[in-house]
Amino acid sequence: MNISPKRAWSDRDNLWLELSDGRTLGVPLVWFPRLLKATDEQRASYELSPRGIHWDALDEDISIEGLLEGRGDYTRQHRGGLGACPA
Repeated sequence: MNISPKRAWSDRDNLWLELSDGRTLGVPLVWFPRLLKATDEQRASYELSPRGIHWDALDEDISIEGLLEGRGDYTRQHRGGLGACPA
């Protein structure tokens, strides 16, 4: 995959990414509990890589490929709703 992030930002409900192919992608913060619980300052402190975005202080890594496939945080079992782990 040759699509990389150019810029990231968040609002109250969503993580937004400007991608190298010109698209802007928005995903719900509820997909990523660590980001949802983080302060605005913590969410603003990230590093971009060719494959995704990393928050060192939050121990969070999100791949562009995963976002484009509609995958959220599956590190623990969620119950129902968006981002729920498949059975």
